[in-house]
Amino acid sequence: GTGRGGRCRRGRARMRLRSGGFASFCLLVQALGVALFLRGFFPVPVRSVPRREAGADPPAEPAPPGPGRMVSNWTKIPAPLFNKVVIVLIDALRDDFVFGSKGKQFMPYTTQVVEKGTSYSFVAEAKPPTVTMPRIKALMTGSIPGFIDVVVNLNSPALLDDNLIWQAKAAGKRIIFYGDDTWVKLFPKHFVEYDGTTSFFVSDFTEVDDNVTRHLDRVLKREDWDILILHYLGLDHIGHISGPNSPLVGPKLREMDNILKKIHISLLSKEEASLPSLLVVCGDHGMSETGSHGGSSEGEVHTPLLFISSAFEKRSGPLTQPERVQQTDLASTLAVGLGLPISRNSVGNLILPVVGGKTMREQLRFVHLNGFQLSRLLQENTPAYEKDPGYEHFKIAEKSHGNWIKLYLEGNNSEILLNLGKKVLKQYLEALKTLSSSLSKQVAQYDMYSMMVGTVIIMEVLLLLLLSVPKALSKRAEFEVPLSPPLFSLLFYLMCLMLCAVHVIVCTSAESLCYFCSMSWLTAVGVMMLISALMCGILSAVAKIFENSRLPLK
Repeated sequence: GTGRGGRCRRGRARMRLRSGGFASFCLLVQALGVALFLRGFFPVPVRSVPRREAGADPPAEPAPPGPGRMVSNWTKIPAPLFNKVVIVLIDALRDDFVFGSKGKQFMPYTTQVVEKGTSYSFVAEAKPPTVTMPRIKALMTGSIPGFIDVVVNLNSPALLDDNLIWQAKAAGKRIIFYGDDTWVKLFPKHFVEYDGTTSFFVSDFTEVDDNVTRHLDRVLKREDWDILILHYLGLDHIGHISGPNSPLVGPKLREMDNILKKIHISLLSKEEASLPSLLVVCGDHGMSETGSHGGSSEGEVHTPLLFISSAFEKRSGPLTQPERVQQTDLASTLAVGLGLPISRNSVGNLILPVVGGKTMREQLRFVHLNGFQLSRLLQENTPAYEKDPGYEHFKIAEKSHGNWIKLYLEGNNSEILLNLGKKVLKQYLEALKTLSSSLSKQVAQYDMYSMMVGTVIIMEVLLLLLLSVPKALSKRAEFEVPLSPPLFSLLFYLMCLMLCAVHVIVCTSAESLCYFCSMSWLTAVGVMMLISALMCGILSAVAKIFENSRLPLK
C-alpha cells in the first residue's frame, strides 16, 4: 500500500507530455532563442525620430555669452551653394581606376581635372557589405546599413528613412535619374523623369550604359532640373565577367571619361553668374582582385569621390595622396551644398574643403548644424550620451563659437577674430569626427548579451532534445516533466536568483544599448525562469538516465 501511495505522490509531482506536445514546446522555445540571438547579431542601425517629424526648425547659431544677450539673426537653413548638381555613380569604380596608372592611361580628362583643375579628390571608404543597395542607402541617408540589407538587396523596398532625395523633393527640387533601377525602387515617385536599367544581365556591359548615355545630350540642354543622377553598371558587369585586369576595363574607363568631359563642359558653358554647378563622381563599391564584391578587402571598400566645380580654386603645387573620407560623408556634404537639412539618421561629417571658399561665419554655421544633428542622434540612441567624448567636445566648441559670434557682432575684425574662428573650426571638426565614430561603432557593434542569452536557450533545448531521443523512440513516447522534487525546486529558485543578479549587473554597467536590457523586467524575469526550468529539465533527464542504467544491476 505504501509503495502504491508513494508512486501516486510521485505521479502527482510529474506532468506527462506526449511527444508531439513536447516537440512543439521545444520548437517554440528554440524560435525564441534564435530570434534573440539574431537580434543581437544584426544590430539595429542608429535611428532618429520618424521622417514626418523631421521638419523641425534648425538650431540658431550659439548664443553669445554675457549680459545684453546679443541675438544672431541666422536661424534658417543656409542658402544653397550650388545651382545644379550632377552625380555620376560608376558601379564598382575602384580608387586605383582613377588615381592609379589606369586612370592616367584611360581617363586623361578626369586625371587633368584632378591634378590641375578646380576639384577636390578623396578616397571614400565604404563599409561592408559592399553591394549596391546598402551602398546607395549609405550615400543618400548618411547612415550605415547592416548585413541584413544584403538579404533585401535583390528586392529593394522603398526607402523610408530620412534621406537626401526626399529632402530635395520636399524642397521643390526637380530630380532626374537614369541608370540602375535599384534607385527607382528605393525612391518611387521622387523623380520627375527616370529610366531604369536592370543589373541582372551581367554579360551586357555595352547596352546597359548606352541606355543611360542616350538621354544625356537632350537633358544637358534643358533647364528644367536641379539634380541629375546617373548610375552606370557596365564596369561592374565587366568585373564580374573577367575581373579588374580585363582588357575590357580600359575602353570602359575611356568611355566614362568622355561622358564626364561632356557633362563638365556642358555645366561650365551654362553656369549662371550667381551660383556655380557641382559635378560629383563616385563609386558605390570597388571590386576584389577576382572582380567580385560584397566583402571588406582593400579593393572592395575604397572608391574615388570627386567634387568638381568652378566654385573651387584651381589646384596648384605638388600632387598629394587623396585624403580618406567615409562614404556616409557625402549625404551631409550634399545637403549643405543644396541648402537642405542634413538627414536625421546620418552619421557622416561635412567634407570641409567643399565649403572652404565661404566666409568663416558660414563655415562655422555649417559645422555647427552638422554637430547639432550628430549630437541629437547620439542623445536618441545612447543612454549615457553626456559622457561621450564627442558630445563633450561639441559642447566646448559650441561655447567657443558663442564667444566668436560675440566678437563678430561687436564688429571686431582683428587677427584675434580670425585666429579664434580657426580654433573653433578645429574644435568642431574634432567633435564631428568623434561623434561620427561613436555612432558608427554602435551600428557595427554586436549586442553580445542578447546573443549569449539566445545561445544558452538554443543549447539547452538541443541538449534536452538529445536526452529525450531514447524516450521518443520507445513505444509510449511520453515525457515526464518533473514539477516539484525538493532538490529541483531549490535549484530552480537559486538559478533564477543568480540569473536575475547577473542581468542587473550587466544592464546597469552596459555602455551601449542592449536589446535584452531594454525589455520590461517582467519579460526578462520570464526568460530567466525559462532558462532555469530548462536547466532543471536537463538535470532531471540526466538523473533519470543514470537511475535507469543502475536498475538492472540491482
